[in-house]
Amino acid sequence: MKDHIILPLEAVTMESLPLVGGKSASLGEMIGNLTQAGVKIPTGFAITTKAYYDFLQHSGLEAYIREQIAHIDFEDITSLRRAGMRIRQAISSTRFPYELSSQIIDAYNELSREYGQDQTDVAVRSSATAEDLPDASFAGQQETFLNVRGPVALIDAVRNCFASLFTDRAISYRSTFGYDHFSIGLSVCVQKMVRSDLGASGVAFSLDTESGFRDVVLINGSWGLGEMVVQGAVSPDEFIVFKPLLDKGYTPIVEKKLGHKDKKMVYGEGSDERTKIIPVEKQALHQFCLSDAHIIQLASWVNCIEEYYTKKKGHWCPMDVEWALDGLTNELYIVQARPETIHSRKDHSKVKSYVINDNGAPREEIVRGIAVGDKIAAGHVNILFSLDNRLNAGLGFQPGDVLVTDMTDPDWEPIMKMASAIVTNKGGRTCHAAIVAREMGIPAIVGCGDATEKLTSGQAITVNCAAGTEGVVYDGILPIEEQEMDLSLLPQVNTQLMLNVGTPSMAFQYTHLPNRGIGLAREEFIINNYIKAHPLALLNHRELKDADLTKKITQLIKGHNSESDYFINQLAYGVGKIAASCYPEKVIVRFSDFKSNEYFNLLGGKYFEPSEENPMIGWRGASRYYSDAYKPAFRLECEAIRKVREQMGLTNVVVMIPFCRTVEELQKVLDVMAEFGLKRGEEGLEVYLMAELPSNIIMAEEFAEFIDGFSIGSNDLTQLTLGLDRDSSIVASLYNEMNPAVQRMIARLISVAKEKGVKVGICGQGPSDFPEFTRMLISMGIDSISVTPDAVTKTLKAIQEAELEAVEI
Repeated sequence: MKDHIILPLEAVTMESLPLVGGKSASLGEMIGNLTQAGVKIPTGFAITTKAYYDFLQHSGLEAYIREQIAHIDFEDITSLRRAGMRIRQAISSTRFPYELSSQIIDAYNELSREYGQDQTDVAVRSSATAEDLPDASFAGQQETFLNVRGPVALIDAVRNCFASLFTDRAISYRSTFGYDHFSIGLSVCVQKMVRSDLGASGVAFSLDTESGFRDVVLINGSWGLGEMVVQGAVSPDEFIVFKPLLDKGYTPIVEKKLGHKDKKMVYGEGSDERTKIIPVEKQALHQFCLSDAHIIQLASWVNCIEEYYTKKKGHWCPMDVEWALDGLTNELYIVQARPETIHSRKDHSKVKSYVINDNGAPREEIVRGIAVGDKIAAGHVNILFSLDNRLNAGLGFQPGDVLVTDMTDPDWEPIMKMASAIVTNKGGRTCHAAIVAREMGIPAIVGCGDATEKLTSGQAITVNCAAGTEGVVYDGILPIEEQEMDLSLLPQVNTQLMLNVGTPSMAFQYTHLPNRGIGLAREEFIINNYIKAHPLALLNHRELKDADLTKKITQLIKGHNSESDYFINQLAYGVGKIAASCYPEKVIVRFSDFKSNEYFNLLGGKYFEPSEENPMIGWRGASRYYSDAYKPAFRLECEAIRKVREQMGLTNVVVMIPFCRTVEELQKVLDVMAEFGLKRGEEGLEVYLMAELPSNIIMAEEFAEFIDGFSIGSNDLTQLTLGLDRDSSIVASLYNEMNPAVQRMIARLISVAKEKGVKVGICGQGPSDFPEFTRMLISMGIDSISVTPDAVTKTLKAIQEAELEAVEI
């Protein structure tokens, strides 16, 4: 169109960026190149940066703005806010030239005719020339206006978009990162609305936002228009999809978490109310906002967008995408896509980790929520409910304070950059505030629910985001230790080094380590922390006539079709996440091995567990699986493994049977597994035996006939070989994996495994604690060694030394 004032999005590409800004350029690029691949993007037009610059120059606003900015004291928030307010008011109150107004109205009328409407509903989005670029996240710094209808409302929205280039946070951000205020132009994207007010919307990333793991799509979503997710006003649903299996005919959703979506933004009524916030209908509170089919479709589109931009740019280009589900048509749309700005620039050859180094002293947990980042910070609480509240009350925010508030908004960026950590009641891991906190390297815990009630200003706390996807606030200033591992300096070895992983939320954090698979994934942690209830209590609680138990279980299973679905899904998501972290390498998943006293402590466990004098050698492991009493619960475990392997497609999962006393018992368990759809050898299913009883070693030849591998559990094997309780301080000094009796047991098992052609590894604590133990295992010819993540470096060095010694011999 005339003088490049208006451009239809179909005519825009990434090469148009100086004219239309990052948002419009990306939309035009995708419309032109990805619609044929099935990606749906609403059309519209861009008001170019030429219109913006012409407006400022011809109106005399540029000189006025320069003068205002020159007098800002950036250390004084009040000074910044006053100048920003004056600039925005000046822009908003200045009329557009007739030529500009008429061209905008003509383009809008044409768009309305295209959709068969007199005055169609549009989203008016700012599109800055430095926004959405790979080296800087300007997330949420300029305004978006939704459900804009009619020429007058459109002109006002465009003018307010121009003014939003000078919000307080945008002025501060440009100053912080050294951008000249007039080298950044503003385009406005006018885009046909998707009726997500009647459906759902949210954000998706083509990687895991906390660990940088490349092989997943992370999706956040909520009911209604997307601003609620972006602003952090709700705790959204979260879905994680494993990308490598998307086009293989599977449903590789490895996590689904129900959010707290109690309100939504919808269309307002009349010209004076474009949008409004209303409560979510009761039945929708406990429903996921996306079906599995939509989750897979959206993940496929996000993956497609990442692949396109990676190919175009010639290097990996992870993407941050906004999506909308139209409630009228039930169709998905992509409404924005921009480069992710944190992990795309990160040097993954060096892995930093943070630990609380308090020697295991008791900690007082105050509150927990969703972790943003992977650091730990400590400081004194400063509770703020609004910037106005802070200024009017005269409460000073000191560098190093912990910002605690209801909802962190990007407007708070000048305060955020002073904070040592951020804790909020609301929000999800993909809201704008989380993105900005992540970029600044500040740990944040969002979606806590009641942080402002449980914490008090001035209180000393430690904010821990280094323990997975859940962050915890502890009372007091705890000692924090930073550790760094240079992966380029780690030795290459022949023996397979694997990891022991119990926590699914930490699995993606370990993906940069040089392990080759998971040697032990424990179901117990998932059951204890994700499921929380005894499986038999889930299946039978209504017959128990315990109203309190039924109430708690009903609360637990919200978002699931039944109690059994809840158990199967939660266990499958936990195992699936671990399996995805190192696919296609083997992940050895041990069936549940709680002792009766541990099962007793689960919700409802008291109704189903016996009182045993010595649970360590009582009703545990294999003896449970075929017993009439526990068999219905074991069926749920088998169903979960089937879901991981058959529905998700993670066939790298190997199952392991623990605490199996006799060959006959092993055969019984294998029969029950086959009855529940897990038959050894079918669909490549391998079955390992946990070699932790002397009988497993003595009868190794017979056991080997029915399994594909042994995994030495050196902890139980040591105590049962030596006949001691490792938890007893009286005999603790006798507990030693290097004892000759234990060594002979291990040597015999490795020898038999080699003779029988089955794999043999170890997953006990010994290799982590004693390098000489590792050297002994290598000399015996063990196939794999599995250790905890913190022991990777020293174990690799011990393996290298042992392999070199073996060569010399």
